[in-house]
Amino acid sequence: MNTLKQLTVLGIAACAAMPALAQEVVLKVHHMWTPTANAPQKIIKPWCEKIEAESSGRMKCQIYPSMQLGGTPAQLYDQAKDGVADIIYTLPGYTPGRFPIMEVFELPFMTNGAEVGSRAAWAFYTKYATKEFGAVKPLLVNVHEEGYLHTRDTPVQRMEDLRGLKLRSPTRFATKMLTRLGATPIGMPLPSLPEAVSKGVVDGFLLAWEVVPSVKLQEMVKYHIETPAERPALYTNVFLMAMNPARYNSLPDELKAIIDRNSGMELSALAGRAWDEAKQPSRNTAIARGNHFYTLSVEETDRWVAASADLQNEYVDNMNKAGMPGKEMLDAAKALIAEYGTHR
Repeated sequence: MNTLKQLTVLGIAACAAMPALAQEVVLKVHHMWTPTANAPQKIIKPWCEKIEAESSGRMKCQIYPSMQLGGTPAQLYDQAKDGVADIIYTLPGYTPGRFPIMEVFELPFMTNGAEVGSRAAWAFYTKYATKEFGAVKPLLVNVHEEGYLHTRDTPVQRMEDLRGLKLRSPTRFATKMLTRLGATPIGMPLPSLPEAVSKGVVDGFLLAWEVVPSVKLQEMVKYHIETPAERPALYTNVFLMAMNPARYNSLPDELKAIIDRNSGMELSALAGRAWDEAKQPSRNTAIARGNHFYTLSVEETDRWVAASADLQNEYVDNMNKAGMPGKEMLDAAKALIAEYGTHR
């Protein structure tokens, strides 16, 4: 009888343990976009579906769009660091100066293509910036497609046309560039931009095409100023998708392997590709409204490049002061962009 009782107890314990062994892992994914935006639809959702499929349903995502877990977009990095969220997608540039190493990709006239720039950015990160993002586990680093100038009432074809214009700037180095070009830069979060344009608080803005229709800005401006296709664009932003390290370390090895297999260079490239592919459909919304498009001449573009060239020296100086090889890093970023550009 005692033996029977012991076997019964052991059997109950074994049954109780079985669900724990196969316990479902639900990762809290937090981001700033609406659910229908480009990044959630083309990057976050497919990534979550992939890790769920490869884990046979053992690992899933619970996605929280539009900052539903609270806080601001600028706080997303710390939410991943502190475990408020398991995974976040954000822009390091939301906290200017905190992540200066990766700002090399936000220098004016560096990139012209999101997939190429994203491959270069990931490669650069793995060599120079692992400590910069050391409080989290980066899953991807990407940049968006070419950033251009959009104005409400003023067609801009020469640098002189920028004088007196109040323009929304998206990054620290873009702000410095606009100042050198003669404009008055104004920093503000994207959600505030449509109202600022409609009320004339700003005369225009720097922005990638992908974002424009998501906030209906093509309905509020008349002019779009682009750089020649063969030349690097005015600016780009760096994005980061990252995981809480403690959450990652708590996973069984086989689930860690799935995360690792679906992170890094190829995920970064996929993100960049999603931005590249969104460019033309977004641009078409402005074409459909009959808006006006201008492409700067090569000669005029060279003038803008020359006017902002000292910002590259500023980056080098900043890195040198931090004890890093600034010139080597700038040259490496350019070389990586050129290298991956030849492969596309």
